[in-house]
Amino acid sequence: MRAASAKRQRLMAAAAQVVHQQGAERTTIADIARAADVPVGNVYYYFKTKDELVAAALAEHSRHLRDLTERLERLPDPRERLKGLVETWVGQRDLAARYGCPTGTLAAELDKRDEGGLDAEAGKVIRLLLEWAEQQFRELGLPEPDGLALTLVGAYQGMSLLANALRDPQIMTREGARLIGWLDSLV
Repeated sequence: MRAASAKRQRLMAAAAQVVHQQGAERTTIADIARAADVPVGNVYYYFKTKDELVAAALAEHSRHLRDLTERLERLPDPRERLKGLVETWVGQRDLAARYGCPTGTLAAELDKRDEGGLDAEAGKVIRLLLEWAEQQFRELGLPEPDGLALTLVGAYQGMSLLANALRDPQIMTREGARLIGWLDSLV
């Protein structure tokens, strides 16, 4: 049973990586199987359709976000947690410049589909980030923590999109520094 669970987890991680790099539409089940080092026929044991694999990629993005926020929660100060989040984004600048935000780009792509409901699933992952950021702003005692969370996450989506469109990771560095300064200025 443990081997099956490990294989499923490898497929989920591979789905998240390949879908981020190629997009949902261009990704095939064979691409994911290859990245996970699993025979293509075995994939169907765990995931019946490509949409199930895309949903698995979104679940993997959620897991990564939960792991990140759990690590950040160990910091005693909510402002430091938010700054740690921005520093994490900046640390992924090369990946963002090449492929954009894993969840944001997938949400935009899935929104163009007519079926499936996966766009709503992508929105749920982004909502997790918004809710976590809102809680940090609330702990700081700042007014309109929901608006501040939208500003922060919107800035991340914008800088990821621009870094990707212009293939310039330094956009993440510059805008990340600007966000850190903004967070420090909030009283």
